Amino acid sequence: MASPDTVKLLKECNSGIKMGIDAIEEILPSVKDGHFQEILHNSLKEHKKLEADTEEALNRIGDDGKEPHKIAKGMAWFKTNVMMTMEKTDETAADLLTDGCHMGIKSINKYLNQYKDADEDVKGIVKDIIEVEENLAQKIRVYL
Repeated sequence: MASPDTVKLLKECNSGIKMGIDAIEEILPSVKDGHFQEILHNSLKEHKKLEADTEEALNRIGDDGKEPHKIAKGMAWFKTNVMMTMEKTDETAADLLTDGCHMGIKSINKYLNQYKDADEDVKGIVKDIIEVEENLAQKIRVYL
């Protein structure tokens, strides 16, 4: 039986990864630079692997995960679409994604601190998520 902290941390990870996947998929069609597109495709694969990892861990403990909050998802969609409509540039895409990465890193660190009693293997997934987000933000800085 998994600890309550383990379940809660996994659910937050799963939800956050889904938000990241949605953001990349939303922005990717607007990106013009081939190298930027490649970075996003690779990051999308990493995000989907992490989503599978969190879902597998949740399935092992008999939980079905957590969908991103509808209001947060709607606000992210709205902001992305308004910004990309106003200025459809790679710079805008990089700006939006960088903000998303930083929000994700902040949130996941908050949950990691909040759910201190989570299993170490789940904390390992969290650290992988943080690393993927940090790497994406770093790689796309050149487009800001």
